[in-house]
Amino acid sequence: MEVDIKGHVKPGFESVRDEFARLWDEIEVGASFCVYHQGETIIDLWGGAIDREESADWQADTLVNVYSATKGPASLAIAILHDEGLIDYDEKVATYWPEFGAEGKQNITVAQLLSHQAGLSSVDATLTVEDLYDWDKMTNLLAAQKPLWEPGTASGYHAITWGYFPGELIRRITGKTLKDYFDEKVAKPLNADFYIGLPESQYHRCATLIGPNRARKQPAPAQQVKMPELFAGSLLNPSISPFKHACSAPWREAEIAASNGHSSARGLAKVYGALAANGTLDGTKIISPESLAEATKVEVDGKGKEDLVLGGQLRRARGFMLNNDNAYGPNDEAFGHAGAGGSLGFADPITGIGFGYAMNQMQSDAASTPRSKLLASAVYKCLSE
Repeated sequence: MEVDIKGHVKPGFESVRDEFARLWDEIEVGASFCVYHQGETIIDLWGGAIDREESADWQADTLVNVYSATKGPASLAIAILHDEGLIDYDEKVATYWPEFGAEGKQNITVAQLLSHQAGLSSVDATLTVEDLYDWDKMTNLLAAQKPLWEPGTASGYHAITWGYFPGELIRRITGKTLKDYFDEKVAKPLNADFYIGLPESQYHRCATLIGPNRARKQPAPAQQVKMPELFAGSLLNPSISPFKHACSAPWREAEIAASNGHSSARGLAKVYGALAANGTLDGTKIISPESLAEATKVEVDGKGKEDLVLGGQLRRARGFMLNNDNAYGPNDEAFGHAGAGGSLGFADPITGIGFGYAMNQMQSDAASTPRSKLLASAVYKCLSE
C-alpha cells in the first residue's frame, strides 16, 4: 500500500519515520504515532487511510477506538482519586461499594480488584453487547457474582468486566461519572485528545476499525493453541465485532474503561508524557510523584504463576500493565497498557518517554512482532546512539 507519511521527527530520529513507513509494507491501513521525551514532542507522525476502502486520509487528529489501551488512563483516574485522599488501594472495595461484598468478596482490596486478582473476569449471565451499555445492570451483576477463583491467590485478565470497576468506584466516591472525572482531572488540564465516552461532536474524526480477518495479508495456518479454560468466558461473553459494535454510536458513547476509549496517538502520548515526567507536563501537574508511585507498585510479579485467562506470566500494577518482554522498551520500570489489535500507550520514567500508537487495522498474526514493539525498539535504538 502506497502511503504518504506526514508529520515530523526530531533530528536523529529519521530511522523511526522509516520504520513507521515500513508498516504499510505489511498490513497497516491508517495509523498515528507520537512520542514525548522529557516533556518534548520528538516524534509526531501519521499516514494512510481511515478505512479499508481508503475513502479519506488519516489526519493528525484522527481518533480511533483503542480498546484496552483505555485501561491505562482509567487507572490514572483512580490514582488521582488516591492523590486527593479519597481512596486507599489497601482498603476493601466494599468500603466504597457495599453491595460488592456479596458472595465472599468482602475482603477484596482496591489494589487486588484493579490488578485482575478478584476472580471477576466474567459473569455467569450470558451477555449481549447491548448489556455492556447498561451501567446499572453490569455493576449489579458484578456485585452479585461469586469469584471464579479465590481472590488474591492468582490473577486472570478481566478484559471487559474491569471497565466497570474504576467508574463505579469514582461514582460512589465523588458522584461523578468516569468520563466527567477523567475530563476534569486529565483530558482538559493536559489538553489531551483522549475520550472515555466520545461526544457525538467528535464522531467525524473517527477512523473505522478493521478486523484481523480483513487484513490485506493473512498469516499461514498455525497450530491451534489451547487457551486457558477461562478465556472464552472472559473475552467472548459477549463477542464484540470491531466494525458492527466497536464503531457504532452506542459503543462510542458508552463509558467502558476496559475497552472503548477513543484517542489519537497524540492523546495517548501526552497522557503518558506527563506520567513519564512524574505527573507534570508543560507546567500542568495532574498527579503527585508519590501517588503515581503507589499506582505503579507491583501487585503481580509474573513469576511462577500464569495468567488464568490469557496464559503467560504477566506483570501488573494497580491497573497499569508493567513492562514485559521489552514491549515498552528496555526498562522494567515502564508501565502502560496495550489494546486489542495493536494500539499502545506507555510511560518510561527512566528515560522520560511517553509513547502513543493508534491504528485501525487490527493485528492479523498473533505470532508476529507487534507493530508497536517495532516502533518502540526503533525509538530506543535512536536514544542509545
